[in-house]
Amino acid sequence: MASNPSAVLLRKQLAEFRKRPVEGFSAGLVDDNDVYEWDITIFGPADTLYDGAFLRARMSFPAEFPLLPPKLRFTTQMWHPNIYPDGTVCISILHPPGNDEYGYEDAGERWLPVHTIESILVSVTALLASEKTQHRVARQHRCRQGTARRSR
Repeated sequence: MASNPSAVLLRKQLAEFRKRPVEGFSAGLVDDNDVYEWDITIFGPADTLYDGAFLRARMSFPAEFPLLPPKLRFTTQMWHPNIYPDGTVCISILHPPGNDEYGYEDAGERWLPVHTIESILVSVTALLASEKTQHRVARQHRCRQGTARRSR
């Protein structure tokens, strides 16, 4: 088991997450020997474009965690205005701490070391449930074969 502080913290957060699972998503290690790569499944929020879908993602943590944020990338093909074509999620809390050089975000909206795996996934789920997903392009993409498959 890795003994640096970030690895210890990640193992603690994973144990806590397993002890008290949160409805709407699941998380686990991609490889039991690598605490820095997590496999995530978000269950599509009800009454949204993603309702009933299993949205798979990979969360990668830097060795400097929690001082620096993880990266979250969906591996399930989908369309959302805050998700790049490669699946990378663009959300304020995953942006590096400090001031936004473009002036769009307050420093308090960006990454803070107090964020947990749960707070990240709750924020991403809220992002998916936002009105932005009602966009015509999102609906068209949702209907394509091989994207965000429904569970029912």
